[in-house]
Amino acid sequence: MSDSMPGPQVQEQGIQEIRGAQVAPGSPEPAAADAQAYEPAAPAPLGVQRVPTGDAGVDAQLERLVDADHLPADGHLEVYEDVHRGLRDALTALDARPQPSPSYNHRS
Repeated sequence: MSDSMPGPQVQEQGIQEIRGAQVAPGSPEPAAADAQAYEPAAPAPLGVQRVPTGDAGVDAQLERLVDADHLPADGHLEVYEDVHRGLRDALTALDARPQPSPSYNHRS
């Protein structure tokens, strides 16, 4: 093989050297060590300002996002899904056909 392209034996030797450098004999696997050292950060508010939309229903749903500020990240999904469901319902209500108005021509 050429100098720019080492042969398979040289490549395999390089891979073994890299593997040997990453994991010393008797030490835990890197992934296991990282998992043990990982501690999630405490919940913290994002500080995103919420601007009123003028629609009370939408504003109430958006205000629910404040609940996510005090939850760990794995709890955000439930709040986001609930808010999304509420916003989708508000949009769907805009598309609903209005009911016919009652007739005021009552003849007795």
